[in-house]
Amino acid sequence: MLSILPALSCFADARHFTFVYEATVAEPGEVEAESWATWQTGKTTDHGFQEIDFRHEIEFGVTNKLQGGLYLADWTYVSSKESAGFAFSDAALELIYNIYDPETDPIGLAVYEEIQGGDRLFGSESKVIAQKNVGPVIFGYNATLETVWHGKELAEREAEFQQSIGASYELSRHFSVGAECVHEVAFPDWSRGEHPVVSGGPNFSIRSGRWWATVTGLIQITQADDEPKCQTRAIVGYAF
Repeated sequence: MLSILPALSCFADARHFTFVYEATVAEPGEVEAESWATWQTGKTTDHGFQEIDFRHEIEFGVTNKLQGGLYLADWTYVSSKESAGFAFSDAALELIYNIYDPETDPIGLAVYEEIQGGDRLFGSESKVIAQKNVGPVIFGYNATLETVWHGKELAEREAEFQQSIGASYELSRHFSVGAECVHEVAFPDWSRGEHPVVSGGPNFSIRSGRWWATVTGLIQITQADDEPKCQTRAIVGYAF
């Protein structure tokens, strides 16, 4: 067990997952930059559909329990049968509060809140984050409720409940591999939920010095024709 501890501490600031958040937070004064790209493709109802979402975030440790983050700009490129082009989505503020540390407590637990604002858009994303470390294996679980108001006078509204789970095995000080699964239920206009959409697939994480990168590929397991069949997300981070 002691031989595993250096590897765990070496990977402490890197993300083992891209769709699952971990319960740990940055130390006070630590600052990290992250860039995200998520590619979605393969709708049955639109064979030429392509969407790429970009996020750029600065994370910083506030206390040994609290981490803040600022998403400087979220923007999207969409190519579909209706239209194609780039669009600015929103900027956002993120806070993560660690309740239990997965490295010192039986299970790690944290709560997450993100507030988004954009052109005729306001959103909120709330998470409960659980994490369990078993030797070189890290397990993560998130329960997320996302609500969005948009359109003229923010009259349109929608919500989504999401559960995500992942496992990651640390092969060495610099590499880890694993898998993630995402379960989503949309609530258009906050009404009755639509059919669940479930996706799953492998991930891979690499770290060298202050740099790290994590990539996940998901394939839709269900048969939701108007949802992407494939998703690939990559996150690259640098710790200052």
